[in-house]
Amino acid sequence: MDNQITFSPLIIGTMRWGVWGAKLETSEVEQLIDHCLDLGLRDFDHADIYGHYTEEENFGRVIKRRPDLKSKIQITTKYGIKMITENRPSHQIKSYNSSKEHLLLSVDNSLRALGVDQIDVLLLHRPDLLMNPHDIAEGYEQLHQAGKVRSFGVSNFTTHQFDLLNDLIPLITNQLEISLLHLDAFQDGTLTQCQRSKISPTAWSPFGGGRIFTDREDEQSIRIRKAAQPLMEKYDATLDQILLAWLYKHPAGIIPVLGSSKPERITVAAQAQYMALSHQEWYKLWEASVGQEVP
Repeated sequence: MDNQITFSPLIIGTMRWGVWGAKLETSEVEQLIDHCLDLGLRDFDHADIYGHYTEEENFGRVIKRRPDLKSKIQITTKYGIKMITENRPSHQIKSYNSSKEHLLLSVDNSLRALGVDQIDVLLLHRPDLLMNPHDIAEGYEQLHQAGKVRSFGVSNFTTHQFDLLNDLIPLITNQLEISLLHLDAFQDGTLTQCQRSKISPTAWSPFGGGRIFTDREDEQSIRIRKAAQPLMEKYDATLDQILLAWLYKHPAGIIPVLGSSKPERITVAAQAQYMALSHQEWYKLWEASVGQEVP
């Protein structure tokens, strides 16, 4: 397996580029990809289900008319969730399916939709209660040998679930919800596991779904904004940048997945990698999140 993949400092999430959000036209997607590349950001995060199974194809229209981009970008996509949608009429209920059969079918669908010959990073999107690690490992090996997938990882896995699969196939990441509003990964062993395994955790929803910016009732968000204000002044930074710099400070090497489709926000966010909070500043934000000092 190719475990030498190096992620950009910021991964660009595409979930809300299409019908689930900004409804970008193909030309706008192309401009956004070029903008990210100009910033040195080459990683784009997908999942087969995004946009009710349409977002990969939306992105792929650009790749098909700009084949030069294949060598410039790195694509992560995910499989394993079966959504109820008119685009998949055979799905009677929302469920998970990590079987080899579904894995192979999902990858072929993603390759065709994206207009690429190889997926750089394939993630199992959610833990499947019926997960057979040997079955998955066989599918992974078949895909790797066929040149369809370079490397593999998981998303939203516990430490035990990660070990179960990693014992059979080398995994390069666990994509988790990590933010100042969602601290589980710091305390449940998943970041420690990433450090021990020398893999880069990737963080979805690094801004807590956006409520940290606007929620006037949530006391946790209010405390964080108050604690961040003097740091914003000290570093001449936006709240976005402080929140990302807080993630970057952790020695696990957390890589945020930014869900914005706005070039200006991506530009601002990309600058956070150059900020260096002190230990005390990091803990001030932690204290604000949990509402009390550390024990």
